[in-house]
Amino acid sequence: MTAAKAQLGAIIVDDEQLARHAVRELLSTHTEIHILAECANGIEAVKAVAEHQPALIFLDVQMPKLTGFDVLELINTNAAVIFTTAYDQYAMRAFEVHAVDYLLKPIGRERFETALSHAKTLIANKSPAPRAEDLAAAARAPQQFLERVVVKDGTRVSIIPVAKLDYVEAQDDYVALASAGKKRLKQQTIASLAACLDPQCFVRIHRSYIVNLERVTRIEPYAKDSKIAILSDGTRLPVSRSGYARLQELLDQRPNL
Repeated sequence: MTAAKAQLGAIIVDDEQLARHAVRELLSTHTEIHILAECANGIEAVKAVAEHQPALIFLDVQMPKLTGFDVLELINTNAAVIFTTAYDQYAMRAFEVHAVDYLLKPIGRERFETALSHAKTLIANKSPAPRAEDLAAAARAPQQFLERVVVKDGTRVSIIPVAKLDYVEAQDDYVALASAGKKRLKQQTIASLAACLDPQCFVRIHRSYIVNLERVTRIEPYAKDSKIAILSDGTRLPVSRSGYARLQELLDQRPNL
């Protein structure tokens, strides 16, 4: 096998230049690793992964706008991922999303070598990438609900504050996120997204719909044993019998309706 074919492409992602430099220095003795790109934020990382398709990613967890977990949720890759972080509370969450390893900053040489060796083994075995559902769950601390949803459309990344969601519609293996008159598709099941949303604010009114309680203005009969929810923008959503019971219970707690 030639040297070129033996090389493994890697991307380093960290918002701190010194941290990127530290990883680059640790890799300098590994001639089989070719650094394809260095990224200062998550949005650059999403674009770089799509362009270069690296075998290995060194990924910071805490970054502005997009976290390391957000990045993994948005990229379509089987790359081995080593998280880098200054906070050990992310360690278990890193393993929950099937990251190869995590390195605590400042990164020591021996610990780095162990993680890199593990990564090479997994790359050789062609281990699968983590599932979006796993990433969504791991990105939240226990008992914490989502505050935003990240969506990728081509190379464009959108961040939707959960408070601005009007409703969510299931579309096969995707969900359509309705906000401010627009719909954006995200590859995630409606059940997994429902589990991430505050049940006091979002109600699954139908097998195919989750609604923001703040957007519901009234409920009307539609047909025998069925109803519809009318939203503040005039959108009409079907409400199942069980969905109506959940919706009505929460609406009854709000004296303004």
